[in-house]
Amino acid sequence: MGFGGYSHEAHAAISRARADLPQQQIFTQKKCHPLMDPRGVKQRESRDSPAHPRSLAVVFALDVTGSMGEIPVTLAKKELPAFMQSILDLGVADPQVLFMAVGDARSDRAPLQVGQFESAAAEMDQWLTRSFLEGGGGEYGQESYELALYFAARHTDVDCARKRGKRGYFFMTGDERPYPRVSRSEVEKLIDDGLDEDLALDAVVRELSETYHPFFLIPDEARRARCERPWRDLMGDHVVCMGSPSDTCLVAAALIAITEGADVATVVERMKSAGVDGARVGAVVRAVTPYASTLGRDSAASPALTDAALPRGDGESRHKRP
Repeated sequence: MGFGGYSHEAHAAISRARADLPQQQIFTQKKCHPLMDPRGVKQRESRDSPAHPRSLAVVFALDVTGSMGEIPVTLAKKELPAFMQSILDLGVADPQVLFMAVGDARSDRAPLQVGQFESAAAEMDQWLTRSFLEGGGGEYGQESYELALYFAARHTDVDCARKRGKRGYFFMTGDERPYPRVSRSEVEKLIDDGLDEDLALDAVVRELSETYHPFFLIPDEARRARCERPWRDLMGDHVVCMGSPSDTCLVAAALIAITEGADVATVVERMKSAGVDGARVGAVVRAVTPYASTLGRDSAASPALTDAALPRGDGESRHKRP
């Protein structure tokens, strides 16, 4: 997938038309849309084409449990066109975006929903708003994030990595702890894969990192304490705590910019040029600076750290601190 051209004007018009609509008129699904059911899906594909010769795969895996449903709504009403414009301004000519919706396999009816990679505004928006915002969630502070990680690792085929050795981007939003293993029985039931045994989550993250730069985005400081430690053990400095759920697209765009070579000062200038207000600019900078410092792109001297000072799991970020 990923055909069609992107128009920021068309995308912004879609968002403006629904800015004042209630959530129920935008996300109308009462169950998993048949086209987003992952069962039996072999691959979701991000492909080069004459119109998009250098595709870049971007996955948003959105927690849609009760405490997290505001993020997909914000993307649909306002923020997604700004994200697309931001990465286009980076010189990323052919971004292709796929949406997943994540719940809990032990209590929800639709714990994993998967769209297609798309380049055009209308198609991209269609998959986002097809998501069933179930509003459920797990009982013990865990959600089935591991199923989305597994699906992206084994059921996406992206030309940016396969043809050019350039990893795409995987953004997971969430505010709970992950289950430590990918359940063989849940994968068989929900995706129709046959595994010989459960898979350790850290092994799945390593596999995903061969194709994507994976990030876990915590919505705000209030929810940081209950989930940060296990995610940081898995992903190191690819765990990012935002100032607000509404900053998801700005933070994701900034992380792409920094990974692609920009420093924090450049990110700040781009946000100001786009009319982002000063308070939000500051919140985004606070969120992304720890990651930028691992690449020497924080526009300040990096602190001297000993190995003992590094957080556990730092190696999973695939970046070395000085």
